Amino acid sequence: MRLAVLSDVHGNLVALEAALADLDAVGEVDMTWMLGDLAAFGSRPAECVRRLRALAEERGKERFRIIGGNTDRYLVTGERFRQPPVSDEETFAKLADTRRTTDAVLNWNLEQLNWDDYQYLAEILGKEVQLNVPGYGTVIGYHAIPGDDEAMLRPDTPNEVAADAVLDREGRLGIGGHTHLQMDRHVLDWRLVNVGSVGLSFDMPGRAQWGLFTFEDGIGYVELRAVPYDVDAAVRDLDESGHPAAEWMAGRLRS
Repeated sequence: MRLAVLSDVHGNLVALEAALADLDAVGEVDMTWMLGDLAAFGSRPAECVRRLRALAEERGKERFRIIGGNTDRYLVTGERFRQPPVSDEETFAKLADTRRTTDAVLNWNLEQLNWDDYQYLAEILGKEVQLNVPGYGTVIGYHAIPGDDEAMLRPDTPNEVAADAVLDREGRLGIGGHTHLQMDRHVLDWRLVNVGSVGLSFDMPGRAQWGLFTFEDGIGYVELRAVPYDVDAAVRDLDESGHPAAEWMAGRLRS
């Protein structure tokens, strides 16, 4: 059995198409999961939502599942990032401008969606996915951690904190996104994997990241993939789409 997992497209249609082409190139998979953050921040929020919806409808719920992430929630509810108080005056001096830019981008992203897009994002919020693999066990999928679409589970998260994140779930393999950093680590009886970000990787800028999971004879094999995409085309698309902070977003795509 083979499971493909993508996450964190962030409205980057160029990167999404590269990831989907790579997925097609590896051959048939039994199930595909998309773990949230479909639309926010990039130049083509509506197009990414519709592309993924079309794939899910074409392949059916038994083969393609989509859940929402924290930035999908921001578009639906108007909420914004949880942030602790800043710790220095220099950061404070930039705080209002940073929040103003973020608000402008998210509001513009919302304007690109139609009513059907918006309703769809609302429907997928707060979801998790689960797969019972014969001979292997239970695999769960979530955006950040189970029950919280904004918590951080990173490669350097202490083991005891990572263990707490899945304390009230049963399973063997947990798969998430959100941090935009690929990860594969063992914590107690769990293997915890982060597939990275399709459209806004932090550890591999210019690459569309995703994960391929193969289950054979009771063993789970993890392949974290990262395919190059045309960053220059993605940056040009920011200008062509009328993105309100094209230079700001271009910097995040490149570094």
